[in-house]
Amino acid sequence: MRFALMIEAQQSLSYADQLALVRRAEAAGFEAFFRSDHYAAFPGPSDGPTTDAWTVLAGLARETERITLGVLVSPVTFRHPGSFVKVVTTVDEMSGGRIEVGVGAGWNAHDHRPLGLSFPEIGERADLMEDQLAVLHGLWGEADGWSYAGHQVSVEGGFLRPRPVVVPGRPLGATGQARPRLIVGGEGSPRGFRIAARWADEFNLTSSPPDRAREQFAALGAACRAIGRDPATITRSAMIGTMIGRDDAEVAARRSALLGALGVADAAGSAWYEARTARWILGTPDDARAMIRRFADAGVERIMLQDFLPLDLEMVDLMADELIGRV
Repeated sequence: MRFALMIEAQQSLSYADQLALVRRAEAAGFEAFFRSDHYAAFPGPSDGPTTDAWTVLAGLARETERITLGVLVSPVTFRHPGSFVKVVTTVDEMSGGRIEVGVGAGWNAHDHRPLGLSFPEIGERADLMEDQLAVLHGLWGEADGWSYAGHQVSVEGGFLRPRPVVVPGRPLGATGQARPRLIVGGEGSPRGFRIAARWADEFNLTSSPPDRAREQFAALGAACRAIGRDPATITRSAMIGTMIGRDDAEVAARRSALLGALGVADAAGSAWYEARTARWILGTPDDARAMIRRFADAGVERIMLQDFLPLDLEMVDLMADELIGRV
């Protein structure tokens, strides 16, 4: 199993907080570090401080050496596809080719309306997401002069400089030009699977227990076969809430901290926690490895360990020590 660390930066994390986390994750041996892309703060008061994901990644790119960096995922409603491809390619150059790109349709109205950003219905957002993925593929991988007429976006005489950094193992476009890996995901919908099959290098499943993951990956495979794509060519990953402790006492302490961080009232804490035991990685290292094996059996190849206690750097070390290379 491969592991990435994933944080919800809208938990009022400063740039300094995120820098400390990525440095710890890199030193601990995580292959990748992902952060969310939200402008609204949650849980808790919506007026808490938040940071722009790609601006932060540009800084982290210059402060790290080996770890892959990415956003899981960037809503298409935040940035026009033409601007987005320039931003991502710039950060990719700054990182030396260590960027992976998660793209999504967006879901949170509070990220948009207080900043004057449009938040149309899901069908329109999904159309725009397809346009964005097509533009990324085209400007990264097609010859100069490429054109595109999409749902909402048109490109005439497409031209991009610089191109993405050439590093071994990256996907190749139509002209043989290397590009960052593209990730799409969600809880799984027929259109989402079709979009992933056509455009994505990785499908990232969220909020699903292992049995549900197996069903969703089967549907993803069917979508790939329907367009003549080998299902083995798309990586299957999952973003999974994670909280572990070395022993029962440490688990109990972190459980209390988790409930506090997510604003769960004490009276509801037991029910809230119990409801997540079927789909989160919770408990001692032995408990965690057992759950990870269940996800591996369901077809998951990479897990984004979703860390809701990001200031607890000792837990980052513990996750690395007890999980990387041990499952």
